[in-house]
Parts: sequence; structure tokens; C-alpha cells
Amino acid sequence: MTKPPANVLELPLEVRAEMAMKAAVEKVIIDRACRGLSIHVMRDGKIVELSGEALQAEADRILKE
Repeated sequence: MTKPPANVLELPLEVRAEMAMKAAVEKVIIDRACRGLSIHVMRDGKIVELSGEALQAEADRILKE
């Protein structure tokens, strides 16, 4: 998972907010993948479903970081 830099409190608020949002999304992906559940995301203006199997590959990538 992505870890914040040591100087996180010195970063601008918008940078910290983006980091927090990315961390929250990573947690959701990992949680849903572990449960074998899907999520819905928007791609090219359309809502698509990502299966639990597809999420597992993404969760594995996140956990290796």
C-alpha cells in the first residue's frame, strides 16, 4: 500500500486530500477483492463492473507496493 512521505503535514492541503482519496480507494479495492465482490467504476463515460477476479490482480499489485 502507498505510504505517506515523512513530511506529509508540510504538503499543501490539496495534495494531502488526493493522497487520502487514493489510500481510501486502495482499501476498498483490497476489501472487495478479498470478499470476491465486484465494484462499479466509470470508464470512458460509461459505468462498468469490475469482477472480484479482476480486482484480485489489482489488489495484489497494491499490496506489493
